[in-house]
Amino acid sequence: MTGHYTGGVPLAEVVRSGFVEGRHLGSVAVLDADGKLVAAAGDPEAPVFPRSSNKPMQAVAMLAAGLRPDDDAELALIAASHSGEPSHVERVRAMLKRAGLDEEALLCPPDLPLADSARDDVLRAGGGPTRVYMNCSGKHAGMLLTCRTAGWSTVDYTDPAHPLQRGCRAAVEELTGLRVPAVAVDGCGAPLFATSLVGLARAFLGCVHAPVGSAARRVADAMRAHPELMSGTGREDALLMHAVPGLLSKSGAEGVGAVAMPGVGAVAVKIDDGAARARMPVVMAAMRRLGITVDGLADLAQTPVLGGGVPVGAVRPLEDWPAP
Repeated sequence: MTGHYTGGVPLAEVVRSGFVEGRHLGSVAVLDADGKLVAAAGDPEAPVFPRSSNKPMQAVAMLAAGLRPDDDAELALIAASHSGEPSHVERVRAMLKRAGLDEEALLCPPDLPLADSARDDVLRAGGGPTRVYMNCSGKHAGMLLTCRTAGWSTVDYTDPAHPLQRGCRAAVEELTGLRVPAVAVDGCGAPLFATSLVGLARAFLGCVHAPVGSAARRVADAMRAHPELMSGTGREDALLMHAVPGLLSKSGAEGVGAVAMPGVGAVAVKIDDGAARARMPVVMAAMRRLGITVDGLADLAQTPVLGGGVPVGAVRPLEDWPAP
């Protein structure tokens, strides 16, 4: 499910050797510190599937259900789309051991690490895809730990009717301020709850503004304190959070991204074609709308278009989005 484009301005254009080849359509919501929609393009009120940008809300639900992570680093990994680096895999295995379960208890599909170096190491050692390497295994291990703590079944924890998933849905609705209009299955096998970009941005803003010690604030603080654990070395979310202290950032598949800065505002983006190449240029442009400056990451403001292995153009943001 994606938002319908309803006559707003395009978000980004593809320029190849000086020729405008085409425009990526999508939607963006920009909220100020009070949660007011101050800039938008496309249809920011239409329902979308936020993919992994839902993970902070799912982590909030786990804490509410009684999850007791060992430390903030573990909580960051539970909200992660990790790269499968050794630091990620070791912590996932430690969570499973604490739950008294093995890797086969994970219901995410087998995969290779996202990080090139970690994937190459696995293959050189004669290994192959496993569930623990899958980028959502931290979330799934957290779900299993939550089920153990609450006394719930672990064999069907991805069933939308499971008490854990009912709690996740409730957390999404509470944080976004919207009813979930549709439920699908995410790439990792867990339920995927739809919301609007306005709702997604509102949820991220609520997490960074939540009282210290609350579940929402604990998740936001853990993610910001451990950017590499909730993403990976050199990944966009980690780079942004290092560059802008206090920023919360969590991208998702299919061209989704969300960021929030306490006292400033929040942004949520969905690129309709599902490609990632326009996501970060639009996020960066939206952050500039809020007055958030990012030093040292100019290369994220546009994505190169390659021809013959060399740059021949770029995907760049269009910033003339009207006020809603």
